[in-house]
Parts: sequence; C-alpha cells; structure tokens
Amino acid sequence: MKLIGIQPLRGFTKKHADAKAQIESWEAETSIAQWNTPHELKLRYPKASILKGQYVIFNICRNKYRLWVKISYKNQIVLIKKIGTHKEYEKWNII
Repeated sequence: MKLIGIQPLRGFTKKHADAKAQIESWEAETSIAQWNTPHELKLRYPKASILKGQYVIFNICRNKYRLWVKISYKNQIVLIKKIGTHKEYEKWNII
C-alpha cells in the first residue's frame, strides 16, 4: 500500500512519544501490505473499525490514540486523515 499524508504522524509522535514505536510499526507493515478487501485488513488488524466509504479507524497504544485513514483497495493507497487522542477522536466528524 502507498501511504499518503504521513506528515501528521510525525508531528503526533513528537508530542506523544509513547506512540512512536507503534506508529512506525504500523507504517512499515502498511507500506508492504497488499490488502484487497476490508476482510484482508481485519485478518491482520482485528480491532480496526471498518466504516462506510472506505474509512478505517486503527487503535494505537491500546485504544489511547486513534488513527483515521481512507483506503482505496483498488489503487492500493492509504490516505491518513487524522490521528489524535481518544478524547479528540470523539469530536471528529467521521463520514
């Protein structure tokens, strides 16, 4: 998968150092993944939330943080929408 818009992840890990290793691991795994369906993604990330419109929410650091992405399975692209604390996530207008 091609990752687009990863800059927010860099800023986030500077503020939340405890998330750095997990975010870097997620980036590395995602960049070599070849998910063709949401089901394939769920096999690797069973706690990810699959939403309408190709949106996915990943739990980071045991649900302390949330990563919102949009995935084009056909084009093999993952677009980073937002990353934030669980409290910030509750205020996001998703979909």
